[in-house]
Amino acid sequence: MVKPYRHPIVWILTAILSLSSCSPSTDWVQFRGKYGQGATSKAINPPLGIKWKLRLQLDGLTLHAFNPPVVKGDTIYFGSADGNFYALDIESGYMRWVFKSGASINSVPFADEERVYFGSQDGKAYAIDRKEGVEVWSFNTGRPVNSTLQRYKDMVLFTSDGGASFFVDLKGRLVEKIPNPVWYFHTYQMVDDVMFFAPGPLSQPHSFGPYDIRTKKYLWIIDTNEFNAIWYSFPAVTKDLVFFSTCGYTEFGWILGFHTYDRSTGKRLWTYEDISRWGPSYKPDLEGLFLRNLNLLDYMAPSIWKNLVIYTGGDAVVRAFDIRKGALVWEKEFQSPVSSAPLIAGDRLYFGLLGNPKSPDPRERSPSLVCLSARDGRFLWRMELEGALLSAPVASGKWLMFGTDKSLFYILEEVF
Repeated sequence: MVKPYRHPIVWILTAILSLSSCSPSTDWVQFRGKYGQGATSKAINPPLGIKWKLRLQLDGLTLHAFNPPVVKGDTIYFGSADGNFYALDIESGYMRWVFKSGASINSVPFADEERVYFGSQDGKAYAIDRKEGVEVWSFNTGRPVNSTLQRYKDMVLFTSDGGASFFVDLKGRLVEKIPNPVWYFHTYQMVDDVMFFAPGPLSQPHSFGPYDIRTKKYLWIIDTNEFNAIWYSFPAVTKDLVFFSTCGYTEFGWILGFHTYDRSTGKRLWTYEDISRWGPSYKPDLEGLFLRNLNLLDYMAPSIWKNLVIYTGGDAVVRAFDIRKGALVWEKEFQSPVSSAPLIAGDRLYFGLLGNPKSPDPRERSPSLVCLSARDGRFLWRMELEGALLSAPVASGKWLMFGTDKSLFYILEEVF
């Protein structure tokens, strides 16, 4: 989640905490994979080739966010800054249908057997028939919905910016809501009937914590006064641990924090802090880059691989830590800022680089997709892109997919 950001020019309230899951088939119906770990066991090995790509807008504007896609069966679903929600055939890119909302879409969708759910900046959460592309119901929150949407059991969950977290039934009727006076761009995940993380209680508005939807109680609370941070990332969860990261803005550099908590007790087990690093040839616009990243719902989201938790902090460094001890196991520094959160497919780590025209390495002068070994950070492969990759790639079966800030949607597959 995000704490209010006060700057002489800009006021921002922003929040993040997210969710994902991938089914035993090729479906990827939730944000960031199973338990939000940003990973799939299905290996996708480079080199990769472009199966197809699609330009969504022709106005020449640079996008600040790209709705992370979900995959169900043979169809990809995602929303766009043009206010449209798309259903595309995964094999060909054929557009099955388009649904028009009332404003830009920057939420995380969810798909079940019959419907796909998403939120819009028009203030509504939508349930759309997956086959026909028609509205089944909508729920008006009165404020932009830039959050994770998830069906959990017999409810659909979502959060409005600075409004509330809503729990509605499968007909779109309100069951319960939690006040949310502070957080924007709220992402979360549900594990064992617990929302990691929910906006904190009204008595502690600048807080968040795991909320048990059965007992309607917080298991424990994280007070953001403990941190020198504005951004609080989406969490990843294991059997007994919770991982997330933080970022604080200063004119001299970002303060990056990487944190691990005991899932049951809320005890902080370790924290690793670092100052943003950019490489010798890159002169960052610290404020501009920071504001860019706050539009990405998965900014600084962790990926889990075996005994490692891996982060891209938006600077020029990828960092991998021992999940139990917090020791830095490996890091990889580039000459260009990292543009997206990571995804792990098998033992391959995929993410985007923003590009640095002044880089001494010509391969890093343009935006690109990069692949490293998750085990040790070894460089394995790179592909130049038209535009910078925004949210982390999504893996589905043999395909890797993502959108760029030049309104292009890519589908890649292994080259044999």
